[in-house]
Amino acid sequence: MPMKGGRNGEKRLEILKSAAAAFRRRGYYGASVDEIASALHMTKGNLYYYFKDKEDILFACHEYALDLLLGMLRKVENNPHPPQEKLRRVIVGFVHMMIDELRGTALTMDVQALSVGRRKKVIAKRDRFDRGIRRIIREGIDSGIFRPSDPKLATFAILGSINWIPYWFDPYGEATSVEIGEEFAEHLISGLLNHKNGAARA
Repeated sequence: MPMKGGRNGEKRLEILKSAAAAFRRRGYYGASVDEIASALHMTKGNLYYYFKDKEDILFACHEYALDLLLGMLRKVENNPHPPQEKLRRVIVGFVHMMIDELRGTALTMDVQALSVGRRKKVIAKRDRFDRGIRRIIREGIDSGIFRPSDPKLATFAILGSINWIPYWFDPYGEATSVEIGEEFAEHLISGLLNHKNGAARA
């Protein structure tokens, strides 16, 4: 869900980021509400003022991340940049969101822990993001910038690579989210380029 402005919105976002870090370290089932609250110097009772329960926090983490991604995707698709630049911006933005906003937590994190209705909402938004990447790749193929390929499989490769970052990412490492995002974009896009096309080489 979008984070509303004001102190309540800021505190909810602070809780989400703390929870995302705890989920990354211990998994959804291993992380306790007490642990999340303690990291913020809050009591569990205070935390429940902002969220009903742990599932509510998990759902809000997914909603917040996916709303950011879909907003970023809309801006990229509405921009007149060539397909390879659109895809680069999406990849760099996705990596930044995962590392800086969700503290290295995968977007696929513990979706099965959500109730059926909430799980469907999360999956629907993930599918919208997936389809947006496919559209960009299809645009690149149609324009000759990307080589002929299956946009669905190419999108799976991109999302799979980025969603694996939390399994090796070290928040105390030297590389920034932008550096990691640019490096991933370079590798992932280079495999799509149609090198027979002069525009792609340029």
